[in-house]
Amino acid sequence: MDSETYLGDAKAVTDLLDDFDEEETTSVDDGSLPEDRFLDRELSWLAFNQRVLELAEDPRLPVLERANFLAIFASNLDEFFMVRVAGLKRRIATGLAVPTVTGRTPTEVLADINRTAYELQRRHAEAFRSGVKPALYDANIRIVEWDELDDSQRDHLRQTFAQQIFPVLMPLAVDPAHPFPYISGLSLNLSVRVRNPKTGRQEFARIKVPQMLPRFLPLGADSGSGVLEFIALEDLISNQLEDLFPGMEIVEHHVFRVTRNEDVEIEEDETENLIQALEKELLRRRFGPPIRLEISDDMDPVTLDLLVRELDITEQEVYTLPSPLDLGGLFSIAKIDRPALHYPNHVPTTSLPIMPTEPNSKPDIFRSIARQDILLHHPYESFATSVQAFLEQAAADPHVLAIKQTLYRTSGDSPIVEALIDAAESGKQVLALVEIKARFDEQNNISWARKLEKAGVHVVYGLVGLKTHCKLALVVRNEKGRLRHYSHIGTGNYNPKTSRIYEDLGLLTADDTVGKDLTRLFNELSGYAIEKKFKRLLVAPLHLRKGLLKRIAIETKNAQEGKPSGIQIKVNSIVDEAIIDALYRASAAGVPIDIWVRGICAVKPGQAGLSENIRVRSILGRYLEHSRVFSFVNDGDKQMYIGSADMMHRNLDRRVEALVRLVDPDQIKEIDHLFELAMAPTTSSWWLDETGIWTRHHLDDEGTVLDDMQNRVMYQVSRRRRSGAFR
Repeated sequence: MDSETYLGDAKAVTDLLDDFDEEETTSVDDGSLPEDRFLDRELSWLAFNQRVLELAEDPRLPVLERANFLAIFASNLDEFFMVRVAGLKRRIATGLAVPTVTGRTPTEVLADINRTAYELQRRHAEAFRSGVKPALYDANIRIVEWDELDDSQRDHLRQTFAQQIFPVLMPLAVDPAHPFPYISGLSLNLSVRVRNPKTGRQEFARIKVPQMLPRFLPLGADSGSGVLEFIALEDLISNQLEDLFPGMEIVEHHVFRVTRNEDVEIEEDETENLIQALEKELLRRRFGPPIRLEISDDMDPVTLDLLVRELDITEQEVYTLPSPLDLGGLFSIAKIDRPALHYPNHVPTTSLPIMPTEPNSKPDIFRSIARQDILLHHPYESFATSVQAFLEQAAADPHVLAIKQTLYRTSGDSPIVEALIDAAESGKQVLALVEIKARFDEQNNISWARKLEKAGVHVVYGLVGLKTHCKLALVVRNEKGRLRHYSHIGTGNYNPKTSRIYEDLGLLTADDTVGKDLTRLFNELSGYAIEKKFKRLLVAPLHLRKGLLKRIAIETKNAQEGKPSGIQIKVNSIVDEAIIDALYRASAAGVPIDIWVRGICAVKPGQAGLSENIRVRSILGRYLEHSRVFSFVNDGDKQMYIGSADMMHRNLDRRVEALVRLVDPDQIKEIDHLFELAMAPTTSSWWLDETGIWTRHHLDDEGTVLDDMQNRVMYQVSRRRRSGAFR
């Protein structure tokens, strides 16, 4: 597994966690529903990260995958603090915080977050110390400490330190002439107390552990024994402090780490240059206030008091943990090329309808799409031979007149961006809607926007006050004097790297109705058009919420009239109160409801009279479940949508989102089968109860491991290619 891309190049862990917005209520309850009907969203998110941790704790998983899940847990929690906890603290400090939908005060929620997060971090450290680290050792991958090294190893590391590390270090003294230094967010630091042997005076210094050097330093090449050994960089530096403070006595040294508020707030003004405003805000991000202080559990009280005072942080925000801190550094260990210690390799297949019909012929994606709508399922089906090839062929095709596309997150070496540049340089009309406010990818997207503009691409930044989150591409092609639309609507970003790790769906279609819908939507995003209605799309913020509530209401009415009914929803998060209340009413009317959620879930399933017909499941594994699906039985005429929207306030009210309705019966059957697998008692998954507790169901009564759904889907997709049939 490519550990950097499980969460989207680590810094784009946001796509897993991009679930943070201001607390608000959209419920229109008439008082008939109980007040305690929602689960707390913050604690629900922490429960999600606990599920990630449970994978790291599972000795049945390959050990390098367990190390990867430990790193994912750490990165997830970092961002949770930088965004959600930071926002909560900001609202408390400014007096803008209001009680949550669970009726608890923001200060109570913050206290619960700190308590629960601290417990999870202690558990996380223990999972490494007593679980993953010994298992790595048994697999001849050893993370050792200085005291465990022999003389020759220490000599080798001293030379490495002198040549490659010492010149980079910058010890900073703290005294009347040197104020306490700025501590950058998420950096590892050494606090050092030294004594002048002549005066007996003690001084304090801080050393930043360089982030551009390997977090875990290899001790040397494998000598043929098959053993790889690493030492934490801060451990090595700690044992060479005499070189950094010659003539001084080292009294104490400890490791600490600060998390800061790194969320970006942009107050948009129609007259303001959005890129310039965002660049200024990105500079301010670096200097956000501290919100968490992690310290090694051997830190002395004098040093701790100094840090707490200088950082202006509360005791509640101090996390005392065993070394090593920052287990996000395990991403590098998880990349070690030992196939037996990873998940078995899965090779994505080319979608069957895209395969050439003639032997030795090249794929013609336009011809394939013209024959039928094509439903793609990544990473089981290749992104490179489908979506990427679609855009690359469009860029090279002389019959293509225009390409229009949204870009929310993409990789640093994106062939998608290169295809758009090639198309513009060949004279095609190219429109790229770049969402430069995609959290923690802002600078990346600004760079790509400027590169696209230089190539002649028409770059726009969407609508004031709204993020453009929909995943859309439209190609206009001249076919014998007639213009034809070829469209792609997806659930995931146009990112070739994350497409290998994120589970997503996408629809390629030449349907003229969809093409006209997208044409109108792009005109709305790039110009001044105000579109009132679409045919096969549900679009936020104007129509999506209303459309989904209408479909839920139809299922409720059908159940009351004894007609076939049912709702199936697959999302990353579901917290919107109006949607949840509608689901509660549908459940009370007898509608069977299945919710398949990866992250936050505010729904309380299984409550008599309210939600006894609602089941909630979560599946985590080698791939990041990322697709969004909404399916309604509709008295036997099933209505099914896929798209970019989660059930959150911001997705429904403050973003441009798009769902497309599937019409091919075989594609609807395919999605139905995925829900059958996800909800089956024979599938390994987590089940949510009405108290907010997630219970892992991964063993049967005999202790046999249940089905891994992602493995099963990969097998079925591979077999489909061989046989030409779905099952």
